[in-house]
Amino acid sequence: MIRGSLLRTVRLGVRSLLLHKLRSALTTLGVLFGVSSVIAMLAIGEGASEEAQEAIRRLGSQNVILRSVKPSDNQVTDQTTRVLTYGLTHDDFARVAETFPGVVRAIPIRELPDEVRFGSRALRPRVLATVPSYLDVTGRVLHEGRFLEEIDDREVANVCVLGYEVARHLFPFQTPVGEKVRIGSDYFTVIGTLLPRVRLGSDRPDPGEDVTGEVFIPLKTGRRWFGDMILRIRSGSRDMEEVQLHEIVAEVDLAENVPFVAAACRTMLDREHTERDYEVVVPLELLLRAQETKRIFNIVLGSIAGISLLVGGIGIMNVMLATVTERTREIGIRRALGAKRRHIVTQFLVETVVLSIGGGLLGILLGMAIPAGIERWADMRTIVTPTAPLLAFGISAGVGVVFGLYPAWRAAVMDPVEALRHE
Repeated sequence: MIRGSLLRTVRLGVRSLLLHKLRSALTTLGVLFGVSSVIAMLAIGEGASEEAQEAIRRLGSQNVILRSVKPSDNQVTDQTTRVLTYGLTHDDFARVAETFPGVVRAIPIRELPDEVRFGSRALRPRVLATVPSYLDVTGRVLHEGRFLEEIDDREVANVCVLGYEVARHLFPFQTPVGEKVRIGSDYFTVIGTLLPRVRLGSDRPDPGEDVTGEVFIPLKTGRRWFGDMILRIRSGSRDMEEVQLHEIVAEVDLAENVPFVAAACRTMLDREHTERDYEVVVPLELLLRAQETKRIFNIVLGSIAGISLLVGGIGIMNVMLATVTERTREIGIRRALGAKRRHIVTQFLVETVVLSIGGGLLGILLGMAIPAGIERWADMRTIVTPTAPLLAFGISAGVGVVFGLYPAWRAAVMDPVEALRHE
């Protein structure tokens, strides 16, 4: 009985809305765009956040990265030659690798600013002198050939591994494995290539330097041919830098031990270095920060999209108030024929819910299409989570109920006699 009465009320409400098709369609637009904007904004924010978190994870969430930072104030020894000693040392590496509990292994990295050339093609990538375990600790992926091995470091071999960008630039139409490239004034045999890496903000090249990709050589080979002194000639002056290690990557046994190892590294460097010529990067901290940023970002985007739904709800209320005024005589007739207040409330509430649910369903379709279009045409990753459409649809239905209550109540409390007199 109750179900049949409700179905009749729904049919009556839909029939009343169809009498004014254009007005009903325009009324649903506010809810439609509100729901679609909620889904689209959350999808864009989720995609951007996931990309950032994935990049941080690929850096190694259980790694602690120590880096040398060039001080801003150089110590000048004379007018034409400047010698600056700064950064991480081999002693720092020994302390981290041998004395810090929780550190499974650590790798040293030294950067050499030399030109890499093959035939007529040349560029200035980051030439990194490191050890074979670099690949395992950093999570880099081998593309072809092999990476550095212990025998290469032991025999101080002139071999190198090219990053993807360097290999593509120097060898656009052939495989580089087995070829010889010139690094500085020495020739190195290419033994492998790597896939592109994930960059941090501090990896940006200095102004005027064309750094694209990386080249890896054995650590002992780097020390043998290039020493610890780096010579830069600029505008008639010679800048000499002495840096033992540019980077140390420490792999920690457990994720919960990462903050303690990072704190120990900062304490050790503060004690051993007289000036701030280093930085400690903790990908796990960046990951947690990115997750918190994602949460705040979703709240902001959801709030902005929620305003659209609020505007749509106000539009529904406005239209329904006008509808109540137009149908005052109809309400009076229904009350005179025995309709109770709850019947009048149900009738008008059904109409507002139909409007909001109809707009919500269309909004879900549009909201699913917008991220797909952005991903296809703007090459931007978007992720539509199952909760986004459900949340948006639930809000749209709630908007219909909340903003339909007052017009329905206003129609129900009308005096039947006064309503019948209304022209």
